[in-house]
Amino acid sequence: MERSIIVIAGPTCSGKTKVGIQLAKELNTEIISADSRQIYQYLDIGTAKPTLNQLKEIKHHFINELNPDDEYDVSKFETEARVRIKKIINKNNIPIVVGGSGLYIKALIEGIVETPEKDNEFRKILEKEREKYGNKFIHNKLKKIDPLGAEKIHPSYWKRVVRALEVIHLTGKTIKQIHNEQTKQNKYNFDKYILNWDREVLYKNIDLRVEKMFEDGLVEEVENLLNKGFSKHLNSLNTVGYKETISYLENEITLERAIELIKRNTRRYAKRQLTWFRKDKNAKWINIENKNKLNKIKDMILKLY
Repeated sequence: MERSIIVIAGPTCSGKTKVGIQLAKELNTEIISADSRQIYQYLDIGTAKPTLNQLKEIKHHFINELNPDDEYDVSKFETEARVRIKKIINKNNIPIVVGGSGLYIKALIEGIVETPEKDNEFRKILEKEREKYGNKFIHNKLKKIDPLGAEKIHPSYWKRVVRALEVIHLTGKTIKQIHNEQTKQNKYNFDKYILNWDREVLYKNIDLRVEKMFEDGLVEEVENLLNKGFSKHLNSLNTVGYKETISYLENEITLERAIELIKRNTRRYAKRQLTWFRKDKNAKWINIENKNKLNKIKDMILKLY
């Protein structure tokens, strides 16, 4: 097992960027950004990217590397991040992963399950059985072979049931078994810290950040993106902050309503992030009462290294 990789995670507005940069300075290392939107150029204010000065101070990976209309997904991130992590470790440094995308972090730590291609003939047989006998029939087939897997899939999600049976048919292994085998091949150890604020304080921080985004020029940033010819329908712009501002620019809502919606939708997003992170039983949660406590987190973590 190689050296531990530090992961700083948490909901939006929890101080991840600040803590990550403080640690990177002390450890003289580089940051892997696990954020599905900060990788895009021109999406600066709305994604709360590190400032230009911060980016000059500390090398950040996966920030400003793509155009908003470039396709990118978690699979590409997982593959490319591992390559860069290896290079950082080869310099005898400890990589620091910073981000709020639970899916990206999970993929990096656990890997993405590589399952076989479809078997269309086998799939047709199962689908005919489902049409004739119903969802519970094929779910019971899975239950007999893989009771633990079946327990996690409701019969109504029949496509997932079919896929689970298909994988067993093709490999002789359950998806969970394949996942465990691939996870064991992971030679890195990750120490994951989740920054956790009192909900009311976090929501207040979110409201203040949204107001500052508009003061800093979020409307102009979105106008600039659209003027460059980027479509409002891009996945990168289907993001809290951008989609509401586009609605304002198209006179669908007032500016006040846009701000109100961004605050609400950001709070909802933070809630979903926390729900995701709570599933991770191996993470270390750090409760933060105020900004003074936030400034001490760096020292708490450094004591372990």
